[in-house]
Amino acid sequence: MKGWLFQHIKVMQFTLRRLRTTPVASLLNIVVIGIALSLPTGGYILLQNVQQLSRQLVGTPQISVFLSMNASQDEIAAIGKQLQQHPVVARIEFVPREQALQQLQKSTGLSDVVGGLSQNPLPHAYIVYPKTSDAREQEKLRDELRTWPRLEHVQLDSEWARKLDALLKFGRLAVLILAALLSFALIAITFNTIRLQILTQRDEIEVAKLIGASNGFIRRPFLYFGLVQGLLGGAAAWLIIAISLALLNISLADMAQLYASNFSLHHLSIGDSLTLLVFSAYLGWLGALLSVAQHLWQIEPR
Repeated sequence: MKGWLFQHIKVMQFTLRRLRTTPVASLLNIVVIGIALSLPTGGYILLQNVQQLSRQLVGTPQISVFLSMNASQDEIAAIGKQLQQHPVVARIEFVPREQALQQLQKSTGLSDVVGGLSQNPLPHAYIVYPKTSDAREQEKLRDELRTWPRLEHVQLDSEWARKLDALLKFGRLAVLILAALLSFALIAITFNTIRLQILTQRDEIEVAKLIGASNGFIRRPFLYFGLVQGLLGGAAAWLIIAISLALLNISLADMAQLYASNFSLHHLSIGDSLTLLVFSAYLGWLGALLSVAQHLWQIEPR
């Protein structure tokens, strides 16, 4: 066990020395990997922040039920009782037409215009809060309420959130496709880097095979090199995203003040950060493995 661990430590030290012997080339490869990984990761972060913002704006989903102008008090009370007893409804709020008119005056700033009306044009209304947060169930409840008598209009106030969810799903698919394409590109970068290393160390590999070195022993440094390069590329991507978000939040803070909001872009969570590093290291290892499998067997002692 100690011998196995010692061998891997020695290989890791050899890999780090190899990176230091070609600092410019290694740095360029790491930066390219970091930039490529930061693009889909940045898109993922943007979608996460937009989704969080939409939840803050939407809040608790609600359905506005506007009663007919000629509905009697008994009919209004009966509708309210029926809504309270509905199995999908969590609670309701009754908004008298007088209260609705006062809210309209305060929210629009058209108190002079509203005050000049000869009669109140607004109907009585109920605000219905569904128990479920599923958009389809909410739409099903809205469609059911539209069939009730004495209801003039029924509006699901979070309909735009469903459209936003559809856009977010499209964005996630686009980010996934971009991540897949760039992953193949990063594998190709590592594949080509390892291929060049194998060609430049052809004589050393031949000597190692002559003295009985196994294929596993020969390919181990190349696999470690690909893994470390991928890991450093993931760290570079994380750093690029962190700097970009810090710069964007500076500008976003000024804009958020105009809208009386404290919204800011959030960085990757600890779990997502670890996933990024592990995934980037895996891509580097996979590219090295494919390159070694493709080229190492072609080198035989003469």
